[in-house]
Amino acid sequence: MSKTLKKTAKQVEASEEMVSWVVKGMQDKKAQEITVLDLRQVDNAFTDFFVICSGTSDTQIDAIADSVDKEVWESGKIHVHAVEGKANREWILMDYYDVIVHVFLKDKRDFFKLEELWGDAVFTNIPD
Repeated sequence: MSKTLKKTAKQVEASEEMVSWVVKGMQDKKAQEITVLDLRQVDNAFTDFFVICSGTSDTQIDAIADSVDKEVWESGKIHVHAVEGKANREWILMDYYDVIVHVFLKDKRDFFKLEELWGDAVFTNIPD
């Protein structure tokens, strides 16, 4: 959805609710350093939220991504639009349109420093 169009209160609430489902899915698989970036007030942002986390192994990040997908489906009956990175399991990206999920191996997250690219966002760090 274009940022130039005004979102309804219901659409805003839906993307915020989806963030809570994503975080729950991450927490269920012991994701580390969960950070929510609220991009709604950032010029030229193409989504409302990024939710970023780290895992300690390729197996764990795969499990985290699966858990997020399961939680979003069970809670809201919403299918992921696109998934990238499942084959190499170093950085899995899940696109839910208004919420983009990033599940990283710790060293890849440190390398790409995605949070630094969106410094104007409102950051919320979720305790481990």
